[in-house]
Amino acid sequence: MYNSRSNLLIGFHGCDEKIRDKLIFKPNEIKKSREKFDWLGHGFYVWEYNYKRAKQWAEYKKTIGKISKPSVLGVVFQLDYCLDFTDSEYIDLLSEYYEQMKKDFSETGQNLPKNKNFTNDENNDLIIRELDCAVIEYLHEKIDENIIKSESRKIQSNFKRFDTVRGIFTEGGPAFEGAGIQKKNHIQVCIRNLNCIKGFFIPRM
Repeated sequence: MYNSRSNLLIGFHGCDEKIRDKLIFKPNEIKKSREKFDWLGHGFYVWEYNYKRAKQWAEYKKTIGKISKPSVLGVVFQLDYCLDFTDSEYIDLLSEYYEQMKKDFSETGQNLPKNKNFTNDENNDLIIRELDCAVIEYLHEKIDENIIKSESRKIQSNFKRFDTVRGIFTEGGPAFEGAGIQKKNHIQVCIRNLNCIKGFFIPRM
């Protein structure tokens, strides 16, 4: 009953200015991230209501030579059917798929990926999240397999593909001495179904 989330939201995507301008004028030419360490699996990423973190991300990408002119793209989107890790139901679901994936890997003699820190990461934020990405993608893959199997048998599937994935993250070290609040706390959304994106805009400053 409560799984569909149709309200429009605002997100921000840190990128090169050329990418920003391209999506403003050609909004259907969206590219999904497919890195093996994507925090929420593969898709188009936005920082939910967080312009500053999107800008910081773009500026960081410049320091490592990935982009030349840091910029921020505004995104109007909806979550729709969301794998939302701020909701206990979906955290439990992910844990179930992790156990299934671990069993599959064990039976085939494979080692599970691991989340890792950057070198000299004093906050131990496990920025390179290969395990998380693998488990989330495994979940989507198994749901796809179930739906395809049901379609081939011409029966209604009990499964539905997720449109988006949402997570809250704490990182960056304490905001002040003794704090439980971290400097880089944020919410990210990974948009898998690109129809959830309703439009782009250049943010006002």
